[in-house]
Amino acid sequence: MCLIVFAWRPGHALPLIVAANRDEFYARPTLALAPWEDAPRVYAGRDLEAGGTWLGVGPQGRFAALTNIRDPRQPLGAHSRGELVAAFLKGEQTVETYLNQVASRADQYSGFNLLIGDHHALGYVSSREAVPRLLEAGVYGLSNAQLDTPWPKLVKARSRLAALLETPVPDRLLGLLADDEPVVDALLPETGVGLATEKLLSSAFIASQHYGTRASTVLIVDNRGQRQFIERSFGPFGSLLGEVKLSV
Repeated sequence: MCLIVFAWRPGHALPLIVAANRDEFYARPTLALAPWEDAPRVYAGRDLEAGGTWLGVGPQGRFAALTNIRDPRQPLGAHSRGELVAAFLKGEQTVETYLNQVASRADQYSGFNLLIGDHHALGYVSSREAVPRLLEAGVYGLSNAQLDTPWPKLVKARSRLAALLETPVPDRLLGLLADDEPVVDALLPETGVGLATEKLLSSAFIASQHYGTRASTVLIVDNRGQRQFIERSFGPFGSLLGEVKLSV
């Protein structure tokens, strides 16, 4: 997952709204959003290479999502980052307990940002700092650096999300994720991957022959705990492969 913008509003009629793009090589085998047969009441896509996931929901209002940290110099972790999301969705730990556990073993994974929540709290931890945070109400963004690092695509998507919060219609939220306009060279971040790749990765929606946005996901949670979940799947050059809608 390479872009997540979200609004956390405890006490509101819609306390959590999430719009997220997962970017990955098209060749990596993946299952679309669906209930997991081996984990009752867990709903998520699935990485068939390592068995984890990038975003999903579980029982007791559990939610989790992940982005990678873009840094070609970082060492390869011993474990798959996707297991961090899956373990929280299937587990019973509180948000704070789980974040502390992940922080204590963050060096076992390649660079990551982890966002988890339930009915009561939403929290975040990054492998860069390994300092868990419980988040206050607000509108936030995650890309491939730490929370709210002001990369242009994050700032733009977060602003567009904020403008849609009065009427958070799924198609409009998916529309902000479909923005494929690249950033001008002068505003590109420098993450060590070269100008051409920085340019390719600078838009919210990425499309090319071998790598791009594989899934666009919207999650809307209401104050009764009902969750509206929509995911669109894509193939090479941004071709639409399908759409899944769940109410759980």
